[in-house]
Amino acid sequence: MSVSDQEIVSERVLDASAEQVFEAYRDPTRLARWWGPAGFSSTFKEFDFRPGGAWKFTMHGPDGTDYYNESEFVEIEPGKRIVLEHLRPMHRFLMTMTLAEEAGKTRLAWRLRFESVEECERIKQFVVPANEQNLDRLAAELSKMSPVR
Repeated sequence: MSVSDQEIVSERVLDASAEQVFEAYRDPTRLARWWGPAGFSSTFKEFDFRPGGAWKFTMHGPDGTDYYNESEFVEIEPGKRIVLEHLRPMHRFLMTMTLAEEAGKTRLAWRLRFESVEECERIKQFVVPANEQNLDRLAAELSKMSPVR
């Protein structure tokens, strides 16, 4: 997988089927349980999971700070790919999540593409560990789901 200076890529092999991983994104109740770094919670205002649909939510930091987010789903291919554009307010980027079956598990590639190298470099130091924490929370959520094989 090639990575440009405008991208941050996180990957994880998850002990779940691609359908289970996809469902953990598609279901807003499940998504709200794991979305965000460790210690964060999320309140969803709008979650229209379809191309052109809006996702508006607030992430609540452990220190009490609220972070409003607004995105639009660009592409959704069940069990394979989710693409969204994060529109505001802090950082603008295209997020592409791809799912690939791998020996009974699923490789999730999580790619963030920023508008500039400078923006990517500016936030890389906190986004990389935050993405890993987010993937830890996803793995924990998936461990609660019934096996679908």
